[in-house]
Amino acid sequence: MTEVVQTADITRFQSTSVCDDIALDEGPGKYRIGLIVLSNDYTVERDFMNMRPNDDVAIFTTRIANTPDCNVNTLRKMASRIADAAELLVPEGRLDTVAYACTSGSVVIGYEAISDHIKAVRPEAACITPITASLAALDTFGAQKLAVLTPYVDEVNAVIADYLQTAGKQICAFSSFRIEDNEEMAALTGEAIFKAAVKSDRPETDALFISCTAIRAVEVVDRIEQALGKPVVTANQAMFWQALRAAGCEDKVEGYGTLLRQF
Repeated sequence: MTEVVQTADITRFQSTSVCDDIALDEGPGKYRIGLIVLSNDYTVERDFMNMRPNDDVAIFTTRIANTPDCNVNTLRKMASRIADAAELLVPEGRLDTVAYACTSGSVVIGYEAISDHIKAVRPEAACITPITASLAALDTFGAQKLAVLTPYVDEVNAVIADYLQTAGKQICAFSSFRIEDNEEMAALTGEAIFKAAVKSDRPETDALFISCTAIRAVEVVDRIEQALGKPVVTANQAMFWQALRAAGCEDKVEGYGTLLRQF
């Protein structure tokens, strides 16, 4: 037997009005950061939320399709998907900045191309990439001689090194975990990153740069600075710092390195 479902007569339904109580503000987030995260990233959203100085900073996230392997070819293929991802970030809402969260991708694709894709759908938002933010952070410290630590295979390391040198930085030491699989990058422990960072430094360097948004360097950046006695810039830390400042928030943040604590 077929059960007959009784439906409400919507033409006669009437709720109790509370229209007199409507009060509107500008919505959540005095400072609004849009974040384009790789589909297989485990780290960036957590890092951004942990580094927020207060609830005035709102993070809105979307994802962009990516493969398990991190190499120049797969990184380049993300370019055509950036605008579609950015378009999903609170489409009718205000955003102060949009950050594309892939360091190696931002080097391979290039800042101008990434900015063009984002500006096509969010023309009002400042475009942030981890590599340009990291360079700005290093310049803030006056750091020219660098030690560099990455998780990448050498095909990707080569383009990172070339980018830094073209930007006028001197690389005194370049160390890598030589990992291609994004899942393995995300599984690197904070302790492993800390030990590698200490080994990677050289006495003559001005700062240590830790590349890659996928690894959990932010959680140990304070420890590394204390061990080395010099500034440490990580991709997620620098990207958040620049996004925060571009959004107009000047609040300082404790626990995530000198960059956020002082600048």
